[in-house]
Amino acid sequence: MNGNADMKNVELLAPAGTYEAFRAAINAGADAVYLGGSAFGARAYAGNFDKEQLLEALDFAHIRDRKVYLTVNTLLKENEMGEPLYDYLLPFYEAGLDAVIVQDWGVFDLIQKAFPGLDIHASTQMAVTGCASAGLLKRMGATRVVPARELTLDDIKKIDQNVDIEIESFVHGALCYSYSGQCLMSSMLGDRSGNRGRCAQPCRMKYDNEYVLSLKDMCTLELIPQLVQAGVDSFKIEGRMKSSEYVAGVVSVYRRYLDKYLEYGKNAVKPHERDLISLSDLYNRGGFSKGYYPGKKGRDMVSLTKPNHQGTCAMEVISSKPGSAVCKALVLLNKGDVFDLEKEFDYTLAGAVKPGGTVTLSLPKKICDAKGQKALQSPQ
Repeated sequence: MNGNADMKNVELLAPAGTYEAFRAAINAGADAVYLGGSAFGARAYAGNFDKEQLLEALDFAHIRDRKVYLTVNTLLKENEMGEPLYDYLLPFYEAGLDAVIVQDWGVFDLIQKAFPGLDIHASTQMAVTGCASAGLLKRMGATRVVPARELTLDDIKKIDQNVDIEIESFVHGALCYSYSGQCLMSSMLGDRSGNRGRCAQPCRMKYDNEYVLSLKDMCTLELIPQLVQAGVDSFKIEGRMKSSEYVAGVVSVYRRYLDKYLEYGKNAVKPHERDLISLSDLYNRGGFSKGYYPGKKGRDMVSLTKPNHQGTCAMEVISSKPGSAVCKALVLLNKGDVFDLEKEFDYTLAGAVKPGGTVTLSLPKKICDAKGQKALQSPQ
């Protein structure tokens, strides 16, 4: 942000892996959307956009005064450079593409020379970790950097204070265990390169009987004031592999709280429990962390028991005896909701229960005391 007092310029940037997710992001309040085309994107297994869809997306966004950023963030082979890349980008450039997100220096150079005026955003896969790398990219012609996700708020603030360049930072969604863009595990273990858009997610696999590399997703609603004050110009939501419902839900929550902050200041940003539950319902890996922003790293950032969506904590056991447990509802429960206790026993709710109400569950007699245990609402 570089000292700019006009915080109205803070951008909310949403992911889109399909045209449906793109429309959902725009309708939910995103200022800009990043997406991949039919080639050169780091999410080869997302739905992505063919030429006609991408041109339609550009028109749809620009009519509504929104922006579209195209991911060209894989490492290219020699036979992909030059004419293939030029021919791929030309129709989007002519249609007013707002920016490209780039990892490869060769791609960076070609775009600068062949497409004057097209903004270049340095991908998080470039692993920008400080003022030196951000300053180099600024001198080379980048208009924005997406720093490595391992940076703290203080690290980002230093870049903002010393380099006159836009800063785009991830605020919600999945975290890589490795430094951004520096992981070669997928290539080594499965012959699928993350830098070619084909990561097999080895960090979500089990090692020594636990998911020791599977980080919890990040949620930074509470950090909105600190992120803006640190100089973040664009709030980036992760999730090009996620559904349109996920995109719309996350964007709408962040839109509301970002607007509150910009209008009323930091005292207005006190996330309500229902919004945190809503985000958790959409996707969580055993809860959320605040990522690396606070500067504290540790075991509580890792989801050891399961690498994917784990549902929402909905009930707590307040008393139990062999064969049964009484649970208190922590949120509104509906008939047909499914829960699991101890990740071993599943239950389907027979009727609706208001927060604070109780439910009696049958348990195997071998479980003598379950008091204090949490029942998770299973993802449907």
